[in-house]
Amino acid sequence: MRFPASLYVSMTSYLVGKKLRGVERFPLVLMLEPTHRCNLTCAGCGRIREYHDSLSQEMSLEDCITSIEETGTPVVTITGGEPLLYSQAPQLVEETLARGRHIYFCTNGLLLEESLSLFRPNPRLTWNVHFDGTEQVHDAIIGKPGGFNKALAGVKAAKAKGFRVSTNTTVYRDSSVMDIAKLFQQLTKAGVDGILVAPGFSYEEVVPDVFLTRSEIVKKFREISNWGQDFPIISTPLYLEFVSGKRSLKCTPWGNPTRNSQGWKSPCYLITDTHYRTFAELMDRTDWDHYVSGADPRCSQCMVHCGFEPTTVRQMGLKDLFRMLKWNLNV
Repeated sequence: MRFPASLYVSMTSYLVGKKLRGVERFPLVLMLEPTHRCNLTCAGCGRIREYHDSLSQEMSLEDCITSIEETGTPVVTITGGEPLLYSQAPQLVEETLARGRHIYFCTNGLLLEESLSLFRPNPRLTWNVHFDGTEQVHDAIIGKPGGFNKALAGVKAAKAKGFRVSTNTTVYRDSSVMDIAKLFQQLTKAGVDGILVAPGFSYEEVVPDVFLTRSEIVKKFREISNWGQDFPIISTPLYLEFVSGKRSLKCTPWGNPTRNSQGWKSPCYLITDTHYRTFAELMDRTDWDHYVSGADPRCSQCMVHCGFEPTTVRQMGLKDLFRMLKWNLNV
């Protein structure tokens, strides 16, 4: 299976509960950034640039748990920064699992192998390791020779200890589809449980010619979207139809709310206009219709999964539901 059965059960129960109560807008995945500290300066990363004045700050464990309980989402993505640099990372994972949540722990992999002894395998815990290309390409993007091999060693060590491991690949303007295919072959051979692939976002803080326009995204993903039978890709087929120009979707900016040391990031994981003190304030005070409409110029080229995968869930009919169930079972 591409996702654990327990995740399907948790998500289905959560969605049905919201529908029965008539809740129109609700999150699916909490993006929790306990720290923005990082051991890399990747070319396409907006976080270390946007939050350069607060990189030394981190959330307290209490604030992290409060945020998890505020949203009530069945899935928590622990990200950053490099969350393995968070001073209470093992405790955060333990407390999150104790509350019945599923975790995707996003890491660049450089500290993964040496950190594994601090964690215990759990079917609701998945390491999500970032790879942006094969060795030469990846190391150039992250600016660290040897980074690819270090991260891959971490993946193999985690699998050997019984952990679930997925990977995440961002596609940029200079990304070669052939190189991405070679990367996915390596990752599949290493035994990863899933491969997430999506285009990058045009961060204002990053050199703009790094990123793809919508037309360029569609061109690259028309080929990538056909790889589902060859690799354990966990970007859903509905989302891949969108990025390959076969399906029209509007963004669901509240689907993956982001909490970090500055508060609740508004309006979304990718764009920052302000931070709110509570999740309720984020939901009540953000002009969601403005961002859903695509009227904001910063949204014009965006096709990133954090905004559009939640839309596929919200709009899924019976036909799409059965298709998704079959897709999840056929790896």
